[in-house]
Amino acid sequence: MICLRLFGRCRIYHDPVSPVLRAPAQVGWEAWFRSIDLVTPQNLRGEELLLRTRGWWTVEPKEVAEVVKKHGRLIVGERGELLVEFIDQNAVEALSAVLSERFGDQVLLSP
Repeated sequence: MICLRLFGRCRIYHDPVSPVLRAPAQVGWEAWFRSIDLVTPQNLRGEELLLRTRGWWTVEPKEVAEVVKKHGRLIVGERGELLVEFIDQNAVEALSAVLSERFGDQVLLSP
């Protein structure tokens, strides 16, 4: 398997940025008539992390996800980084070409 980081162009500074999951999302509960002290940590999946880039990247993350899913799999790496997992080098080259054609220099892959 080949894993590459997925970067998008920052809407404000125009440099390549990528989301990093620093800590699991924490889901708590509230009730009308009682107090619930339960908090469950939930790790985001790759596509969920990508969708959090809405407003940060110059392109729409849903469109990026649709393109990426045809060539690889969005995952969250061990250090929380957004990655695309490929089965072989041909898939890497195919996605790179499609990203360049569809989004120009706004979405990038990097080791």
